[in-house]
Amino acid sequence: MTLLEPRTASVIVTTLLIAAALALVWATWHVLVTFLFAIFFAYLVSPVVQFLMRRLRLSRSLAITVVYLVIAAGLAMFFLYIGPGIAHQATRLAQSAPQLYQKVATGQIAWQFGAEHGWSYDTKLRIQQFLAQHSSYISRLAQGFGARLAQLGSNAWWLVLIPILAIFFLKDGDQFSQAAIEIFARRRQREFVEAVMNDVNVMLARYVRVQIVLVMTAMAAYLAGLNLLHIPYATVLGVIGGILEFIPMAGPLISFLLILVVALGGGYGHVLVLAAFLGGWRVLQDYVISPRLTGRQLRLHPLAVLFGILCGAEIGGVIGIYLSIPVMASVRIFWRRWQAYSQTESSNRCQVASSK
Repeated sequence: MTLLEPRTASVIVTTLLIAAALALVWATWHVLVTFLFAIFFAYLVSPVVQFLMRRLRLSRSLAITVVYLVIAAGLAMFFLYIGPGIAHQATRLAQSAPQLYQKVATGQIAWQFGAEHGWSYDTKLRIQQFLAQHSSYISRLAQGFGARLAQLGSNAWWLVLIPILAIFFLKDGDQFSQAAIEIFARRRQREFVEAVMNDVNVMLARYVRVQIVLVMTAMAAYLAGLNLLHIPYATVLGVIGGILEFIPMAGPLISFLLILVVALGGGYGHVLVLAAFLGGWRVLQDYVISPRLTGRQLRLHPLAVLFGILCGAEIGGVIGIYLSIPVMASVRIFWRRWQAYSQTESSNRCQVASSK
C-alpha cells in the first residue's frame, strides 16, 4: 500500500517546485530586474535592428553594431551640444539646494513668499511656525530623498550592464524562445507555449513603445510649460520630470514636489499658476493619456491599468509599479490562450470517445 496516490504526489511535487521557483525569484530579485530592463531595452531597439536587416540586408550582428554605434553617437552629440547647458543648471541647482532646504525647514520661505504676495503678518507667522514645527519631518523627507539618489547612484552601473545584456537578447532571443518551447514533449503543449510567447513578445514591444511615448510627451510638456512660465532651472527640471516619468506614480509625484520647492526657493512669483499647470498636466497624463494609450496598446481597460498600478505599488514598490502592467497583460494573454487550449483538448477527447 502506497502512502500517497500518484496524482496527490504529483500535485505536492508541483507545488513544491513552484514554491522553490518563487523563493529563487525572491532571492535573486535585483538580478532579475536587471535582466528584465535589458529585455525592455532589447525590445526598444529591436525594430531598428529588424529594419536594417530587412532593408539593407545586414546580418543580425552587424545591424546590432550599427544601432549601438548610432546610439553612442547620438549620446555624444547630446552631451556635447545640449548637455553643458543642462549640467550648468544642474550644478547651480545642486549648489542652491542646501540654502533652499534651510529656508523650508526653518520657515523662512514663508516670509519671503508672503512678502512677494502681500500676505498679512499673522499668515506669514502661522506658516513659518507650521514649517518650523514640522522641520524634523521635512528633514526625514530630505534624507529619504537623498538616500534614494544615493541608491540610484550606486546602481548607475546598470546603465552600462543593461545595454550589454540586451545584445544577447537581440542576437539570440529566438534561440532562447525555441529552447523554452522544446522543453515540452507534446505537440499541442508546444503550440500553446509558442502562442503565449508570441503574444507576450508583441505585448512587451508595445509596452516599451508606450513608455517611450509617455516619457517624451512628459518631457516636452515640462520643458514647454516651465520655460513659458519662466521657472528657475526650467530646462534641467523639465529633463528630470521627463526621466522620472519612467517611474509610474512615484516619479511624477517627486517631479511635482521638486518643481514647486525649487520655484518657491527661487522666489518665483506665480506659484499658484505653476501648481495649476502641474496639477492639470498630471490629471491629463495619469487619467487620460496614459491609461488610454496603455490600455489601447495592451488591450487592457483603463480602470484595470490603474488597479494594476496600485496593486504593484503595494506589492513591489517602484519596481512593482513599473512591472504591474506587463504582468497583468501577460496574465490576460495566458488566460485567453489557456481557455482556447482547454476547449481544443476537450473537443479532441470528445472526438476520440465518439470514435470508439
